[in-house]
Amino acid sequence: MNTVHQTGLYHSTMTLAIHILACIFGTGSWVAINGLWVELPLIVNVLPEGWDLPSYLTVIIQLANVGPLFVTLMHKFAPGKMKEIVAIYIIISIGIMASLLMVFFWKETTLLEGIPHSTAFLILAFFLSLVDCTSSVTFLPFMMRLPTKYMTTYFIGEGLSGFVPGLVALSQGVGMIKCVNVSKPVNVTIDNFTEGASIYQIETHYLPANFSTEAFLAFLTVMMVFCLVAFFLLTRIPWLPHKLNEERVSNQMVHASTTELELNKYTSEQPTDPQSFSLNSPTKAMDKAKFTAETQNVATSTFIKYSKHQLFFIYFLVAWVNSLTNGFLPSVQTYSCLPYGNVAYHLSAALGSMANPAACIIALFLPNRSLVLLGSLSLVGTAFGAYNMAMAALSPCPLLQHSGAGAFLIVLSWILFSGTLSYVKVMIGVIFRDKSHSALVWCGAAVQLGSMFGALTMFPLVNVYDIFKAGDTCTTNCPF
Repeated sequence: MNTVHQTGLYHSTMTLAIHILACIFGTGSWVAINGLWVELPLIVNVLPEGWDLPSYLTVIIQLANVGPLFVTLMHKFAPGKMKEIVAIYIIISIGIMASLLMVFFWKETTLLEGIPHSTAFLILAFFLSLVDCTSSVTFLPFMMRLPTKYMTTYFIGEGLSGFVPGLVALSQGVGMIKCVNVSKPVNVTIDNFTEGASIYQIETHYLPANFSTEAFLAFLTVMMVFCLVAFFLLTRIPWLPHKLNEERVSNQMVHASTTELELNKYTSEQPTDPQSFSLNSPTKAMDKAKFTAETQNVATSTFIKYSKHQLFFIYFLVAWVNSLTNGFLPSVQTYSCLPYGNVAYHLSAALGSMANPAACIIALFLPNRSLVLLGSLSLVGTAFGAYNMAMAALSPCPLLQHSGAGAFLIVLSWILFSGTLSYVKVMIGVIFRDKSHSALVWCGAAVQLGSMFGALTMFPLVNVYDIFKAGDTCTTNCPF
């Protein structure tokens, strides 16, 4: 019994350790770019591009899709030639170096045709984007090496890659403002007589940050180092018992009929008296229960076959959901939230990021692969996204602007938008994980394709046609 207890304790400890490592590994997927986005309110006050910088960053992220494109083509035309683990080591190392260089050179500018540009920041941002975009087609396939339950933990970490930098940025005081009544001297001329006077107007003043941008960028570098360490341990840690169990079950369950025969054979060899399991052979009883559980797991995952139309629908969901969460909506979050006040904006950003890992945790305990459910949740998430987009289009005077209900609704809408679509992304990732390695690679490609479509669609709308107008809570006067 002591041996059984020690073995169970060892497996429990190893399982917890792998969950933690998979989560930390997942945080490295998008932490660098997510960190830059939440730090932009401070960065734009220093760099010469100002608030045009987000549009530059959007284009750079899309250019970085050459990384996943290269990986996908390698899997298609030269399968097995690219060493996945080596590629991930290179990707994370590039991310660490780019993050570290960003700490020291992010403010450096160069003159191009007489106009200053933040060349160093943009170049380093490209390499960080290259790392994060390529992680979609390398990190996910690597998770095939681990049992299915760790895939959800990885997605929790991916959600934390936005939530953790957001919390640090909130503690830093990024973008916090106050409305100041400022007196300005003016000259007033009356009957050819000029005299000085003062006028008062409300201006928006940004409060100083609690710590520097360099410190924040150093924090991002540390998170990338943690990602590297977690990945190293995942490739070295002795989680072999889990792998052997899955391989043993998958070999025995080639067909459903084979599964039934094996189970019947195993059952027939055991005593029929139920008491004999608990009194005479507790180890065999545990093995029987474990074998039955594994059989049920395989039967519910491995043998689900999807038609071509269903696979097309799943890939469409991947592209559409990621176009919303990574392309369409992030471009307009400030327009939809800032008119309701600075608190509403920061709550929507922080709680929206929190909804992502929360949805992943729900998926861990309440998984459901029903395509009807996933399609319905996608429609619900799209509806919340449409509300957010509508409020952005109405900026600087959205509905219920001067009401607490308006601020509550926009924050709640962003939370539910992020939460519902995050659940869909996790469950689709689990579906493809159980299908094949190449399915996860193409899933990552669909993620980037959808993200690129959303971002490139929004870029001209935001930066060229100026459809969305920024709202300033201090100076905007709405007619209602």
